[in-house]
Amino acid sequence: MSESNNFLVSATNAYSQALYELAVEEKSLNDIENQVIGVIKLISNSRDFNELVKDPTINQKNLSQIMVKIGEKFNFNELLKKFFNFLIEKRRLFYTEKILKDFLIICSKMRGEIVTKLTSAKNLNNDEINKIKNELTANFGSNIKLNYKYDPTLIGGLVIQMGSVMIDASLKNKLKQIENKMIEA
Repeated sequence: MSESNNFLVSATNAYSQALYELAVEEKSLNDIENQVIGVIKLISNSRDFNELVKDPTINQKNLSQIMVKIGEKFNFNELLKKFFNFLIEKRRLFYTEKILKDFLIICSKMRGEIVTKLTSAKNLNNDEINKIKNELTANFGSNIKLNYKYDPTLIGGLVIQMGSVMIDASLKNKLKQIENKMIEA
């Protein structure tokens, strides 16, 4: 890992941890967590907001004014408003997405959740997702936070990833294994 990546990881972790500790101290963790989820969705869904956050050339004063208006529109918690202002002052707003995602991971870990990714070839309904979540919870004895994604390129089956453990029961993977065996033969 390069020095710049090391800095990115340690800086974002420090900011994420600071936001978590301040939210706990102010007893506003749930409020902040919900608003952080909203900001991450806004970054993903709004090209303009994504570019705004990631453009380090925007004047700090203008950026602060824009973020104040966004904070008012979305009724940000006062702590979150101050946090964004702090990131702007330190010229770290372009790390926002990483910081906020790390913050959510910290929140999840502190609740004892195991973050699990479920990807399926079939578009699952809520009952099917909950059934898989309940089975994982029963098998692993922990509270599971399941992030679901539909991916038709898997052709069939599903992929479950819990930390470093991956269970790939997709048809795409099975076909790839067959292809590799044929190449080796």
